[in-house]
Amino acid sequence: MFPLSRPISRLGEFTFDTIEGFGRFSAFAGATFYWMGKQPSSWLSWRILSPQLFAVGVLSIPVVALTGMFIGMILALEGFAQFAAIGQEDRIGGVINASVTKQIGPVLAAVMVAGRVGGALAAELGTMKVTEQLDALKAMGSDPIRVLVVPRFVACIVMTPILTVYSDMLGSWGAWFVVVKIFEVPGADYWYHSAAFVTWWEPIGGLWKSVFFGGCIGLAACYKGFFCRAGAAGVGRAATAAFVSSFLAIIVINLVLAKFLNDLRLIVDPKNASFFF
Repeated sequence: MFPLSRPISRLGEFTFDTIEGFGRFSAFAGATFYWMGKQPSSWLSWRILSPQLFAVGVLSIPVVALTGMFIGMILALEGFAQFAAIGQEDRIGGVINASVTKQIGPVLAAVMVAGRVGGALAAELGTMKVTEQLDALKAMGSDPIRVLVVPRFVACIVMTPILTVYSDMLGSWGAWFVVVKIFEVPGADYWYHSAAFVTWWEPIGGLWKSVFFGGCIGLAACYKGFFCRAGAAGVGRAATAAFVSSFLAIIVINLVLAKFLNDLRLIVDPKNASFFF
């Protein structure tokens, strides 16, 4: 036997499996958007949507808020010495708040949602698949994507930006506590430079990112649950894969949107853009 036949065969299998998985995910995402547009009643009903909004958003507030607050405190603790060394410690609030609202807040909120909600959605839908509840829905003439996926997908899109606001606010206040209360920088200076550094563009750009982050979390988690393998081990792997896929998607989308939004700012707000770039 040709010595490279087995590696080549495995590479071919991996390539075909990857292409097949991408096609299956594309069809799944297309069906989700199709039902969103064709039957808005499947997700606009408060009775259907409110449990998902509560599970995705309300139950995630504590972990997102705590994460944002401690990240702001850590940034202040780590960065204060460098700013103090050049006599610019009163400006640290502006740099931290610009970073939190533009990048750190949306990404951290999305990662927390992916960890707390993405795995739960994948496990829930995976269990329904293993116990043949999805097949039962099809037998009754209901499309599982319309009934199960669309409300969860919409909830992720709606609640992730709201959670991002919590993350931004707590990050700013956490940094304020360290800078003002511990290092005794005047509070007026902290907020003055924060207002100077953080324009309307930073929070708006961060919220736009969080919409895409929420969408990718909802799609990835539901997809992994819908196509998980049989048994408890299959459900567990689906939950893990949902978080990993969501995290990678968040990082890639953040890179693409960061470049796009920076270029767009040069067109929309060239005066302030030239200040930051």
